[in-house]
Amino acid sequence: MLKQQLQFKLSQKLSPQQIQLMKLIQLPTQAFEQRLKQELEENPALESGKEIENEFGSDFENSDDDYSDNESITAEDINVDEYLSDDEIPDYRTQVNNYSSDDEEKTIPYAAGVSFTQHLVNQLNTYRLNDEERDIAEFLVGSVDESGYIRRTLSDIMDDLAFTQNVYTSEEKIEQVLHIVHQLDPAGVGARNLQECLSIQLHRKEKNTNTELALNIIDSAFEQFTKKHYKKLIQKFDITEDQLKGAIHEIEHLNPKPGGSYSGNNRIVEHVVPDFAIKIEDGELELTLNGRNAPELHVSREYNNMLKGYKESKDKSKSQKDAVLFIKQKLDAAKWFIEAIKQRQQTLFITMSAIMHYQKDYFLTGDERQLKPMILKDIADEIQMDVSTVSRVANSKYVDTPYGTKLIKEFFSESMKNDQGEDVSTREIKKILETVIVEENKRKPLTDDALANILKDKGYPIARRTVAKYREQLDIPVARLRKKI
Repeated sequence: MLKQQLQFKLSQKLSPQQIQLMKLIQLPTQAFEQRLKQELEENPALESGKEIENEFGSDFENSDDDYSDNESITAEDINVDEYLSDDEIPDYRTQVNNYSSDDEEKTIPYAAGVSFTQHLVNQLNTYRLNDEERDIAEFLVGSVDESGYIRRTLSDIMDDLAFTQNVYTSEEKIEQVLHIVHQLDPAGVGARNLQECLSIQLHRKEKNTNTELALNIIDSAFEQFTKKHYKKLIQKFDITEDQLKGAIHEIEHLNPKPGGSYSGNNRIVEHVVPDFAIKIEDGELELTLNGRNAPELHVSREYNNMLKGYKESKDKSKSQKDAVLFIKQKLDAAKWFIEAIKQRQQTLFITMSAIMHYQKDYFLTGDERQLKPMILKDIADEIQMDVSTVSRVANSKYVDTPYGTKLIKEFFSESMKNDQGEDVSTREIKKILETVIVEENKRKPLTDDALANILKDKGYPIARRTVAKYREQLDIPVARLRKKI
């Protein structure tokens, strides 16, 4: 039996423009500049810089009223062919190459260098190797990661040599060539694990009492050393505490990532560009948005004139209609993009301003213990925007403060009750926990239970498991691994 039913359903969908705006808000300054450059390249109706003044001295008018008048213009009103003049001289014909020696150099020099892999291959040229050994050695060097390790088993390397290089060999032969790779600089390169890496470096060092003991510890008691079972090491090697200290001192000065020490590896260094800046002027906070987030953009004068002119054109063709539709589409996109950037600037400034005033005590003092409990909803309610919008601003933006450049999301934290029943930030508790651990006696580090008792005495009654969670979030190891002799 068929049955018809009428049902009303209310749903909300984001328009493509709203989605694009959300993406723009999420972009930090450097990524925003790339997005802006891409838009300028793709849309000829969008131009950067100030608008050129007309012959009467006033700025070229491009108001919403002027643009709205063009909405009624149709393809038949415009003769695009009249814009396609054959007597225009292309730009490249008017450019000359008559630079003088004292002209300012506008290009940015790039540093030329040798890659880490090539640096290792160049060293192989100083060794006498037959064809098979060279193929294996170059393959091993090619398997070294940026930390300087070969993190693959010899059996996997043997299979890859057979399948990809047509080199059929044995694990024993690969091991033999690997020892040659271990002689390359920087010391420790080509190691398969941390133990082997440290051992290679110690073998290279000048022999003395400390290095020999350190080598014995690494080669025969590495697990006990990593777990800091110092008493067992003293008993095992029949040494004094001072002798163990000397050996540990030698080990601590080794490089656990030999690949990172190569300065010519041409890695791209990521620079953080602050999106905001906060300064203290006469005891008051002053917020500014990075000027790179506020570019000067305008709609192309030529494209706008195309729609404003030729209303009396008599020619009506399909190509003309297609051209006009293209022009209107690009103008709409340019106008929307300019408006979206303005909305982005406003949203960023309003959000950061609310965060700054909410955490005023911190920004005036720089004391992390002054950070108030603050969640995304607190700021969203303050500025009457969605929580997701605040999240987009906080997750990827940085602010330059008198106390350093900070990631905005670091100012957000949950709250806990202290012994006075007041809400305090978990960031405040973490800062106190970190301070207590820094000041502890490293010969007898404090356990999580002891830390919980100390925090309780300071007015923060939290459980041991919570202390453990905060300690892990601060990337601080357990008491046993913080022990020193």
